[in-house]
Amino acid sequence: MKSPNSMLSGLPTTIFTVMSALAVQHDAINLGQGFPDTEGPADMIEAACAALRDGRNQYPPLTGLPELRGAVARSNARFYGLAVDPASEVVVTSGATEALTASLMALVDPGDEVILLEPLYDTYAPVIRALGAIPRPVRLTPPDWSLPRAELAAAFGPKTKALMLNTPMNPTGKVFDLDELDFIAGLLARHDVYAICDEVYEHLTFGTARHIPLMTLPGMRPRCVRIGSAGKSFSLTGWKVGYVTAPAPIAACVAKAHQLLTFTTAPNLQRAVAMGLDKDDAYFATLAADMQAQRDLLSRGLRAAGFTVLPCDGSYFVVADIRSAGFAGSDAAFCRALTERCRVAAIPVSAFYDSADPPDHLVRFAFCKRQPILTEAVARIHAGLPGLLQAGA
Repeated sequence: MKSPNSMLSGLPTTIFTVMSALAVQHDAINLGQGFPDTEGPADMIEAACAALRDGRNQYPPLTGLPELRGAVARSNARFYGLAVDPASEVVVTSGATEALTASLMALVDPGDEVILLEPLYDTYAPVIRALGAIPRPVRLTPPDWSLPRAELAAAFGPKTKALMLNTPMNPTGKVFDLDELDFIAGLLARHDVYAICDEVYEHLTFGTARHIPLMTLPGMRPRCVRIGSAGKSFSLTGWKVGYVTAPAPIAACVAKAHQLLTFTTAPNLQRAVAMGLDKDDAYFATLAADMQAQRDLLSRGLRAAGFTVLPCDGSYFVVADIRSAGFAGSDAAFCRALTERCRVAAIPVSAFYDSADPPDHLVRFAFCKRQPILTEAVARIHAGLPGLLQAGA
């Protein structure tokens, strides 16, 4: 019998599935997979319930309900000063991962090259390969995840079609600043390259860090695709509602890809998300402040246990260096031992690299959990650390 698709058959089980299963097996606190352990806004949930009963449960428009596309346009204007036509420049998708896939389908042809910044969300490279395109990874440099400008410039060539930019960044928590974005914009313009901007954590920045969409920089509007996520902005990850903002010609191609992938998204959830996007500024400020407090709680606990905690200015995640605590094994071995001995699950950062020989001394923890859960996780790590370090000696 002929074998199924070779690329998909060769993909390993995702690390998130592996670690989540291990967490269940050991009754561990799961700080691996990035989802909150609280419900999103009650008024949005009520709005979604009410919308199920209003007699409009058949196919909504392919590109999204007008009220949600309008809300996405208003959000672009309110937070970033972007003037967006909701009728021609917004596409609603079934989650941001579908938005990423549809955007790549819209822009790249077989043989094109797409530049990726490592460490990276593990969906990027497999989708690029499935489309017959070629990923070109460029590594950011820990501990501050600085942009390697010479290496990035050298990655551009005649076959480069797009660059994928994730800011705030998973797994690092890095938020690209204006100087870095200016440098990236200059390369895109010089080489006539598109940018697919994964901005799902746009409202989760901390301290003085501010999210700046690449699309807002001079000359970038015609070549940028901007992706947002209701799941991340409203702690409703299971709803899988994403939205793409792009110039009309690109948005039309994204819509055609969306038609092939899912065609449309649940209309009651779209109506509820439209309401959420119109929430006042205080909601988004509180969301970020609460998440910052959770970051600080977990980071303090990890430092007290002997780990070096790398800078984190946004997202759901903080990265720790396991060498500083005295663990001599790999990040994968550490995460397994952490789950088994401390009953806390985390993710090895090496899983976020597509290129060979990734660093194997960094671990990602998700802090998008209630503070009592984070406090208990820290207590478990402190209690189980001596045995864990002995196992890794």
